[in-house]
Amino acid sequence: MIFDYAHTSRTAKTAGGLTLHYHEAGPADAPVVILLHGGGPGASGWTNFGRNLPVFAERFRTLLVDQPCFGASDKPEPDRDYFSFSAGAVAGLMDALGIEKAHFVGNSLGGGASARLSLDHPHKVDKLLLMGPGGISLNLFSADPTEGLRRLFDFNGAAEPSRDLMRAFLTTLVYDPAVVTDELVEERYAQALDPEARLGSARMGAAFANPAWQQDTMLWREAHRITHPTLLTWGREDRVNPLDGALVALKAIPDARLHVFPRCGHWAQTEAFEEFNRLALDFFTH
Repeated sequence: MIFDYAHTSRTAKTAGGLTLHYHEAGPADAPVVILLHGGGPGASGWTNFGRNLPVFAERFRTLLVDQPCFGASDKPEPDRDYFSFSAGAVAGLMDALGIEKAHFVGNSLGGGASARLSLDHPHKVDKLLLMGPGGISLNLFSADPTEGLRRLFDFNGAAEPSRDLMRAFLTTLVYDPAVVTDELVEERYAQALDPEARLGSARMGAAFANPAWQQDTMLWREAHRITHPTLLTWGREDRVNPLDGALVALKAIPDARLHVFPRCGHWAQTEAFEEFNRLALDFFTH
């Protein structure tokens, strides 16, 4: 199989009428792993996990899903907090594809959506791997908003976002700034300036800003209800959701364990590529 964007690209419509875009590879009869990307300008399933897809597909039916308001998925106005909205959409996608249960990998924003899915649709979840997840983490010692979130706000709040603002944001996602190449900046910048992408970003942001829904995004308060085997993974130098944010979730989730990657930021799937893949595959296999 050719593991490029075009050959793995798929779309499906949920019963609620929402069209979601995703990438799929791997044996059709294998256990399913669904990977949910992080947020930020230009984010999508492919930009977050495209390099990891061939590795996961060796053992699993693997789906990289563009969450609502991102990538090539629909960009509606959420009718509830974003984590719940995305979790409901992904559950609907599973129904549309005939997937009864899956393992989940959730990075940052996708970690919050994965955690909410495990709370609202527990029968659809097998194991959870949460990577510096949003919502489920609670900063105990780090300033809030964090450096990464401030750079995100700088880009999204600019009347005319620049490549320099994009580079500044992306650099907070990694430990090694060399990871942020000119090609990566250009790719994410072009995607972020697409009018549909800007609309999706604005609608997602409005959902997080809605005072009526903010309590529902504080998933750490419900972490004790997550009964699935959970692997929390963190980059030691994460500047978006810092490592101290793992402690409450580690204590609260009954079947949680924590793995910390040294010399690694918010993108363990990139900076600790081989170790992350090996860890994830072993966790889901055994």
